Amino acid sequence: MTTDASRVSVRILEKEYHVACPAEERAALLDSAEYLNRKMREIRDSGKVVGLDRIAVMAALNITNDLLMSRGHDEDVETDLAVRLKMMRERVESALTRGHLDT
Repeated sequence: MTTDASRVSVRILEKEYHVACPAEERAALLDSAEYLNRKMREIRDSGKVVGLDRIAVMAALNITNDLLMSRGHDEDVETDLAVRLKMMRERVESALTRGHLDT
């Protein structure tokens, strides 16, 4: 893995930004910029928020909320999975114990 950064140009709401980025992270940066641009356009086009800085803050808040909601969902899934695995392990151990007693 290289740490050499190259300059990557991204365009967000018709404004170009140059970002230093390691080569192996270039695709992720471009995807992130495209996603941010799409979210900011949605907010701008709604007409409810005016000004680039306000649009950027609203987009950041929306994206952060989506991330936190996703993390919460992932934690719920992990907890549910852990409970299910514990129940299955207990059933298998019980079945093995019964099987051992039957012989």
